Amino acid sequence: MSRRAPRPVSLGVAAFVDELAPLTLLAEVQRLWASVVGEAVAEQATPTADRGGTLTITCKSAVWAQELDLMGPAVVERLNSALGRDAVAALRCSSAPPRRWAAEG
Repeated sequence: MSRRAPRPVSLGVAAFVDELAPLTLLAEVQRLWASVVGEAVAEQATPTADRGGTLTITCKSAVWAQELDLMGPAVVERLNSALGRDAVAALRCSSAPPRRWAAEG
């Protein structure tokens, strides 16, 4: 009789995290965000709220908020494609005070 190789802990942890994640549009978008918009944009902006399919994206600066506002239709299309349904209707982009981002980096 042979022993089976141990399973990586990461498999159990990933399954546990998936079970704990809220079942909301915002949570789904937050999980997909970096893969949809790319790492460079994800470092500058993050989804922070959802109301009726309109996502609020909080950006590190007003310049990034404006840039994402211009990219909005393309980002909405890519998000809906990644979600597999038309759940996101629009983006609402705003900039955060610098202190909000200071704790992260």
